[in-house]
Amino acid sequence: MAAALVLAVAGPATAASTASAAPAASGGLREVLFVGNNWDGTADVIESSGDFAKVGRIDVVPDRAQRMAEINADPVRWIYFQAIRNGVGEGHDQFADDMYSTPDGRSVVVSRPSFADVVSLDLATGRVNWRFAVSGYRADHMAVSPDGTRVAVSASTANTVHVLDIATGRQLGSFATGDKPHENIFTRDGKYIWNMSIGDVNTALDGPGWDWTKGDRHITVVDATTYKQVKVIDMRRRLDAFGLGDFSDAVRPAVFTPDESKLYFQVSFFNGFLEYDVAGDRITRLKTLPKNPATSEDRTTWVNDSRHHGLSMNPQGTKLCVAGTMDDYATVVDRATLQEGPAVPASKPYWATVSGDGKDCVVSESGADQVTAIDFATGRKVTSVPVGDHPQRVRLGHVQAGWPGPNGG
Repeated sequence: MAAALVLAVAGPATAASTASAAPAASGGLREVLFVGNNWDGTADVIESSGDFAKVGRIDVVPDRAQRMAEINADPVRWIYFQAIRNGVGEGHDQFADDMYSTPDGRSVVVSRPSFADVVSLDLATGRVNWRFAVSGYRADHMAVSPDGTRVAVSASTANTVHVLDIATGRQLGSFATGDKPHENIFTRDGKYIWNMSIGDVNTALDGPGWDWTKGDRHITVVDATTYKQVKVIDMRRRLDAFGLGDFSDAVRPAVFTPDESKLYFQVSFFNGFLEYDVAGDRITRLKTLPKNPATSEDRTTWVNDSRHHGLSMNPQGTKLCVAGTMDDYATVVDRATLQEGPAVPASKPYWATVSGDGKDCVVSESGADQVTAIDFATGRKVTSVPVGDHPQRVRLGHVQAGWPGPNGG
């Protein structure tokens, strides 16, 4: 694959806090939620709790004309661009996969799958501060270090994770992964990065008997200073030991308990999640959630091999929030008993995160172009807020106090 480049352009922590690239708001900072609208290339900025009112909107592809000219001039890049649009993009370009603000609240860093890059955008002017072209042809999920100074991004077609200085875009290191790296998580102390690879989610070979065709999928754990591999966890063996030989071993969204003793994770095609004991290196519990009778059982109709995609945990570590993507609901689950609460109707919920005050779970309804807050305590819907086209990742972050948005909000 082509070497990664940094181009100058003119112009976790606890379950609740791993989403923020800035310390607790004080003085000149205002805590917000960034909502990435993947298909229209914008990010809505909303209040981090309470009524989740809109604060502003950011254009995350201000350099669209320049990027498209480059793609149209390169036949190989053009082919990959079209493949992303017609495959994982469901007929749409992917312009805003993931995002984190810088510690000073002056910039937001965004991964853009269709452009195979990461950019830093000045929140006051909307202009690009720096651009990093990932290896290969597609950028995906990111993670930010607990101190907010580093961002890790998956280069999904290159089986690589790049770790960048969030202020300059300079690459600090990189590491190899399994096929199609996806989710990244920094440990609370910032010492390790966990990467989950999900393999090929775009083929029609979706039956359990064809699972082996999806590629090499595993969790890669690396030292976050040296970026050297310290452990590989192949969930295939752990699933088999738990009696789940017909389950996919593609680990999707995942979340640690506050003490990082347990990891909860979703896998392809499954309506529910699993519990993994980190020290014991074994799966300890399985939670199957209700199916929507209206959801087709034809796996090839499920978006990117997902059934449920989105998982978060309240700061106390007592409740989990699950986005039942293909089943069109979200629900809060008691972690001790694994009893689910009411099913909150939601249109293709794609992600789940935690509000700034820790009281609510916030899910992105990609099928309804809105985000919905659900009370962790009651499991009931709090409110829904309209956003842009196909919201996916929702991340806690900061802007400068009084920020009106680059176009006045």
